[in-house]
Amino acid sequence: MRTVRRLLYRDILSSFTLVMAGFLALFFFVDFIDDLDRFQRLGLGVGLALWSCVLKLPGRFYELMPIAVLIGTIFSLARLAQSSEFTILRTGGLGPQRALGLLSTLALVFAVLAFVVGDFVTPWADKQAQLLKSSSTGVSNAAGAWMKDRDGDFSYAVHVGRARTNGTMEDVLIFEFDAKGAMATRLTAKNATVDASGRWQMNDVRLMQWTRTPTPLSAQAAAAPDHKDPAVSQDKLSDNPTVRELLLPTYTWQSQLPAGVVTAAVQPTWNMSTLELYRYTRHLSSQEQSSAQPEIQFWRKAFYPFACMVMVALALPFAYLHFRSGGISVKVFGGIMLGISFVVLNAIAGHLGLLRDWTPWLVASAPSLFYLGISMAAFYWLVRYR
Repeated sequence: MRTVRRLLYRDILSSFTLVMAGFLALFFFVDFIDDLDRFQRLGLGVGLALWSCVLKLPGRFYELMPIAVLIGTIFSLARLAQSSEFTILRTGGLGPQRALGLLSTLALVFAVLAFVVGDFVTPWADKQAQLLKSSSTGVSNAAGAWMKDRDGDFSYAVHVGRARTNGTMEDVLIFEFDAKGAMATRLTAKNATVDASGRWQMNDVRLMQWTRTPTPLSAQAAAAPDHKDPAVSQDKLSDNPTVRELLLPTYTWQSQLPAGVVTAAVQPTWNMSTLELYRYTRHLSSQEQSSAQPEIQFWRKAFYPFACMVMVALALPFAYLHFRSGGISVKVFGGIMLGISFVVLNAIAGHLGLLRDWTPWLVASAPSLFYLGISMAAFYWLVRYR
């Protein structure tokens, strides 16, 4: 059995490597042509364009993982069936259950590889690519976002205009509302940083207070040493004597928004790991905000490694087809089209689930379970009747 395992694993892995290398080379060439033109317009060199394309490869690998597993496994098993090697293995004692067990172990290896690349390698590479672009062009890739926070009876609406890859947030705007929903404080800051505990350190702050009653923001402002400097604070003369404006060089605000939640809010969901998506969806739910889109993305990310196992299951019936009479190209092409239909259905299901407000985990798992059922039914029929 060790010899059989070595034969199958080596053949499937070599086919998968060949297919993945071909896909990556193709996408690398397309990305390089696109980045070369864009980087040259910005006055940057060819080396930066090459490095940018290299940093995109982990993301391409992650996206192409299921389809490469399917094509590589189909090609390997169909070739073994055509040369009658798989028939010899069956005659030597490789029964259907044992073959299914061997390929399940290999499918689990593919799933673990997809999880590691998707949750660790790809986010790191994407952040490095964004850092490369922002440092070269001075433009941040992360767009702004609105967030909600609550501290006792007070609620906050927080907006970040831009977020740079080094963790600095620019054009920060914070509205504070009291228990009755009336605005108590308006704060703007040129830039800010936030640590893991939710402490915001802001610079060039403009703080406006609409009440004389101390609030969490105004109480902190009153206790700050900077408020005693008449050069940085002044009473605003207006018809409303309760309005006060403070100009502060630095300001610290303790919130319930840690750095991970802020980063998750300003960056694309596809660029986040499974854990970051989970924390972000929990935060949205706790603040009574809509979390349908990131929750569907979380479950799709969580079930994505399972798609590799489904691809191996789809390829298994091809080992039991008879290819000696010809037609191997048509059958392999049909299997590849089946795998592509799985990828398309998986993408469509996410949009339908968002429009119809379906259960997120069911939307993410339904395509995989459906195609797994198809593959197992085909496998049973071929073994039982063919």
